[in-house]
Amino acid sequence: MRVLVVPVTAFEQNCSLVWDERTHEGAVIDPGGDLDRILAAIDEHGVTLRAIWLTHAHLDHASGAAELAQRRGVPIIGPHVGDQFWIEALPDQARTYGFPPARAFVPDRWLTDGDEVTVGGERFAVLHCPGHTPGHVVFFHARERLAFVGDVLFAGSIGRTDFPRGDHAALIRSIREKLFPLGDDVRFVPGHGPTSTFGRERRDNPFVADRLFDRAAAKA
Repeated sequence: MRVLVVPVTAFEQNCSLVWDERTHEGAVIDPGGDLDRILAAIDEHGVTLRAIWLTHAHLDHASGAAELAQRRGVPIIGPHVGDQFWIEALPDQARTYGFPPARAFVPDRWLTDGDEVTVGGERFAVLHCPGHTPGHVVFFHARERLAFVGDVLFAGSIGRTDFPRGDHAALIRSIREKLFPLGDDVRFVPGHGPTSTFGRERRDNPFVADRLFDRAAAKA
């Protein structure tokens, strides 16, 4: 499997292009904008785009989804239906943040925990990881030990929960009960910033490191 991260929008969001090296069939994860840049990467690497996958529906991750789907004739897959209200709000979000106009849409397929998405011969497990948004999902490739986590977890930080329907406690559970059990060796591509591993975050992240929870358990 090949992966190319294409930073897009003023928020430097990590849009990812993933493809099967054998078939050259691929998917774009979180096309938040700058579609010409994304399309140039697709064409440069000879990828046949088969789908758009969304981790969640905030503007910087989803604002380009409807146009890209129309231009390349591909389905939009994800996120979880809990983010429907965010998709409906995309036009207002774009005006508020000074983005180019964005269209609301209905995904061709909503995702839920335990689902699987595929491109070519590459298979990704879907984990529903609410907290940053109620419908946030993560895509995990078991063989490559690689996860695309959107805005759930970052190198040295975690996602914000002060947006509408954010839930800090749910976010912490998503990280510690859904992501960390996948293994310390798992690398992840966050929605912003550099990659990291779950092991590094379990050790050093000031919000979700093991030591914080060991200390809390000891006090209890």
